[in-house]
Amino acid sequence: MSRPPFPPFTEETARQKVRMAEDAWNSRDPVRVSLAYTPDSTWRNRSEFFVGRDAIVDFLVRKWAKESDYRLIKDLWAFHGDRIAVRFQYEWHDETGAWFRSYGNEQWEFDEAGLMKRREASINDVAIEQQQRRFFWDAPGSRPDNVHGLAAEPY
Repeated sequence: MSRPPFPPFTEETARQKVRMAEDAWNSRDPVRVSLAYTPDSTWRNRSEFFVGRDAIVDFLVRKWAKESDYRLIKDLWAFHGDRIAVRFQYEWHDETGAWFRSYGNEQWEFDEAGLMKRREASINDVAIEQQQRRFFWDAPGSRPDNVHGLAAEPY
């Protein structure tokens, strides 16, 4: 199994890889997301550490059960060889209807087949009022091309 584009990345292929990841996560399909990772992919997500596609699926099922109306934007931060660094923001609400914007950074490492073998994510949640939301598109689904990335967002 392979997942182009392959390392070493150029700016164009790194941006493509980031957008593909964003689209997959916005699908909220845990199995679809997991297929971008090696079968033994290692993850650190906040304070959780786990290994493998089954653990990725289990994690995402739990995540999206808690984070309703999830919408995510990822932007390329840096790249070199087989690694990409990303910053992201996503908005969601909990079971009480309270809204949050989550800010984070990820470091990704890929194998030669273009599958992610390592993901490390640091994330902070900030409570927001519903009127402070910025991410509006039909969900689940990809961010429309006319909705800009994070470069124009101060925070």
